Amino acid sequence: MNEKTFDVAALGELLIDFTQNGLSEQGNPLFEANPGGAPCNVLAMLRKLGKHCAFLGKVGADGFGRQLAAVAADAGIDLRGLRYDSEVHTTLAIVQTLPGGDRDFSFYRKPGADASLAPADLDEALLADCKIFHFGSLSLTGEPCRAATQKAVSLAKAAGVLISFDPNLRPPLWDSLDDAKAQIAWGLAQADVVKIADNELLFMTGEADFDRGAAILQEQYPNIRLLNVTAGAAGSHAYYGGRHVYVPGCALGGVIETTGAGDTFCACALNFVLERGLAGLTDADLAAMLRFANTAAYLVTTKKGAIKAMPTPEQVEATMARAQKDF
Repeated sequence: MNEKTFDVAALGELLIDFTQNGLSEQGNPLFEANPGGAPCNVLAMLRKLGKHCAFLGKVGADGFGRQLAAVAADAGIDLRGLRYDSEVHTTLAIVQTLPGGDRDFSFYRKPGADASLAPADLDEALLADCKIFHFGSLSLTGEPCRAATQKAVSLAKAAGVLISFDPNLRPPLWDSLDDAKAQIAWGLAQADVVKIADNELLFMTGEADFDRGAAILQEQYPNIRLLNVTAGAAGSHAYYGGRHVYVPGCALGGVIETTGAGDTFCACALNFVLERGLAGLTDADLAAMLRFANTAAYLVTTKKGAIKAMPTPEQVEATMARAQKDF
């Protein structure tokens, strides 16, 4: 890829995930204020993999906003694209862990600072100075952040930047599921690389069968060069050039909760694209990508939170070796 300052720039939500963490002496649930937000989670993992990253978004000019900025900066993420809103507070999410480690989300975002990002807030030079631009659907849920996202994608595409999209469907944040489907469809139509979860594939295609669902997306959106479908602990699938590769998930146990797992997977896939490109990929290439991404995602599920829970490449490699030995 051509020389640019940043490997990946991402736009979207940077928020506090209040994650359940035990009970008080009175038996009340305790919640830990974990820094999160899918786009920044992706960048945090990419930083662990040695990539140069920048974030575009907005937080409140409040204590939580300052906490988030400090954590992102400590992770090595460039924050020249971060803006502060003096009138709207930082977005909060309450994440309750369900049996098996899955999550239930409640958002405090009407209003929320991340959703107040406007087109005028964008660092246009930054959008042209990256190799990959990554975004999700949460910045498409309403105005002005929808217009900001659309402008950012347009500027990045005009500069020849690869576009990455993760639907990251959160139904409570949409006025209607029809609106969610329309905006996710727009995002899919922009992207070269897509990471989509099994429930999102079902939502967009009506197909529970991965192969049939992927075929529908590839027919509707021929712009997608690499389509990755994640299935939680069951593993992941890559669809590329008319071929399909599946790799089972890492099953070493110890899962606590799944926050950030999909973002970690997404980051590892983008790291693969940065290092290998999108041309002439073999089944062995795709299998190696999925195996590394699955393992990294698994490791995040063994800790609470996301940004501070990202593994190093050495930890991923060691876990891959242990999983292979156990297998």
